[in-house]
Amino acid sequence: MIIRQYKNEDCDVVSKLFYETVHSVNVKDYKAEQLSAWANNYDSLKVRQDDLISQKTLIAETNGVIVGFGSIDKSGCLDLLFIHKDYQRQGIATALCDELEKGFVALTTYASITAKPFFEKRGYKIVKAQEVERSGIKLKNFEMKKSM
Repeated sequence: MIIRQYKNEDCDVVSKLFYETVHSVNVKDYKAEQLSAWANNYDSLKVRQDDLISQKTLIAETNGVIVGFGSIDKSGCLDLLFIHKDYQRQGIATALCDELEKGFVALTTYASITAKPFFEKRGYKIVKAQEVERSGIKLKNFEMKKSM
């Protein structure tokens, strides 16, 4: 596996990975209408292209296949972390986070129900449970913080 910087030409693959991950991995914790509000089509993430470029966004590749991606902003907010549905539990999220977290004293993330245990194992603590609204649908997530 290699970890590299995100490039504009990764957008289509990353957007599809995001959609498929949300609709397969998160299905145990969220209802169908919540999943659709979170990621309504294969192009859902394309509206965040500017964020992917302005943040530190990393791509994980295995044999030339994009298997995951993550991003963090300048304030230390871990914004996105998604691993391909067929590559779960292989250390990809850990490798991406290890790189993304470098150089920060404090970190914040807004973890889904599904991702919360992963972040707890990494030393993140829950600040609060909350509901966010996407397309009029409420989704539960957790504001979490970590001091380095």
